[in-house]
Amino acid sequence: MVLGRTLAVALVGLTGHVVDVEAHLAPSLPAFSLVGLPDAALAEARDRVRAAVTSSGLAWPNRRITVNLSPATLPKSGSGFDLAVAVATLAGADLLDARAVQGIVHLGELGLDGRVRPVRGVLPAVAAAVAAGRRRVLVPEANVAEALLVPGAEVTGVRSLAEVAARYGADLPVPDVEAVPAGAPPRPTSRDRLDLADVVGQDEARYGVEVAAAGSHHLLMVGPPGTGKTMLAARLPGLLPDLSEADAVEVTAVHSLAGTFDPADGLLRRPPFEDPHHTATAASIIGGGPGVPRPGAASRAHRGVLFLDEAPEFGSSVLETLRQPLEHGELVLHRAAGAARYPARFQLVLAANPCPCGKAVGSGVDCTCRSEQRRRYFGKLSGPLLDRVDLQVELRPARVRADGGESTAVIRARVAAARAAQAERLAGTPWRTNAEVPGRWLRDRLGPSPGLLADLDRALGRGTLSLRGLDRVLRVAWTIADLAGRPAPGRADVGEALLLRTRGQGG
Repeated sequence: MVLGRTLAVALVGLTGHVVDVEAHLAPSLPAFSLVGLPDAALAEARDRVRAAVTSSGLAWPNRRITVNLSPATLPKSGSGFDLAVAVATLAGADLLDARAVQGIVHLGELGLDGRVRPVRGVLPAVAAAVAAGRRRVLVPEANVAEALLVPGAEVTGVRSLAEVAARYGADLPVPDVEAVPAGAPPRPTSRDRLDLADVVGQDEARYGVEVAAAGSHHLLMVGPPGTGKTMLAARLPGLLPDLSEADAVEVTAVHSLAGTFDPADGLLRRPPFEDPHHTATAASIIGGGPGVPRPGAASRAHRGVLFLDEAPEFGSSVLETLRQPLEHGELVLHRAAGAARYPARFQLVLAANPCPCGKAVGSGVDCTCRSEQRRRYFGKLSGPLLDRVDLQVELRPARVRADGGESTAVIRARVAAARAAQAERLAGTPWRTNAEVPGRWLRDRLGPSPGLLADLDRALGRGTLSLRGLDRVLRVAWTIADLAGRPAPGRADVGEALLLRTRGQGG
């Protein structure tokens, strides 16, 4: 046998493609060539594979070896092909049962001592293999729990290349080695333990957070330091319902690829919360990196909350990159090595001070900022970006100590009822929440009530609202009606939505 074949999976974004790994061994001068658009990490597989094979007690075939990754036009990246390359090469050298390895997907990185190391993105890779009819997968033992989350997958975990070779008929002892542990991903603090009752006062902002949760609306909070902006944002995920089964798989796949997923906890059932620092780069927010780009904070916040504290401190280029996912719910990242598509339907929450010193509230007599500093500071939040933010509320310092308001549990029940009303109304459409519905669809269901949109027409005429902003006010009005248990919004709901949109200046 001079040709060995097995299977692997190439990930481009979250999309997995089953790859045929073919190894041809020719009687010529010894050499090892790897073709099929490998990146730098994959091209180095030839050295890792050779060292792992000899360390496992197997004879390295002293021939000219050509390994092809097909389809050859598909970019391939990462070290997850190591195991498949080794198996195909050994099968071509008649050291393994060539027929046994052909229909099995192999995922894993090889250490120089022959151990099989865990890799990222096992969940979407196994899901792609099962969808393609390849149910039998062989993965590093540290990735078994993650691979078993895919329904229908027949998963085998291995610790070393020698163990793999013994499974396919090689006559050699299997060393008793410890499994290489997966890198410990950062485990975020559970937001469900945070209670809105901890926030003192700020009734308008609390209501804005409730409306945002009920309709999946984007939110801007403006106020001086210490008024509770960060506390409110951190408690928003606790108001959101659990993820559906399909969403849980998609969100978990993103975090698996990003390396921020702990398979011991199972699928991610709660909406994620991402709060990058204001020094974050555009690549860290929307995704990037060498070769095929990796998911960033915007994709990791898919079906959850992306919170930008001190939003005007972020670079303007970083903020403007969010306009595509806010409009389309996904990110398409183009690089020289290929394009990657990641889901990014998140709720954006922005927090900002009214000026650099944060004291420009009320009369602003304590503010030390010059007028041009104020304009430059808040001007980083561009008009096109703010036009996509449905709710904009102001927080003011509390003058006297006030008691906390309703708890998260009470508000979450109202949010769940409002979401149920939206699900019933939107049944049979591609939309789930009011924030996704086109304005025309909402206007057609308002009914012939006279004067219902009079306030919006006046705001549009004064330039307070754009046409896009008018549609977003209607979305918020429907959410307010859903929270109140009304079948459709009235003029009071529209007026309240307008106030929440314009920070009380659009009435």
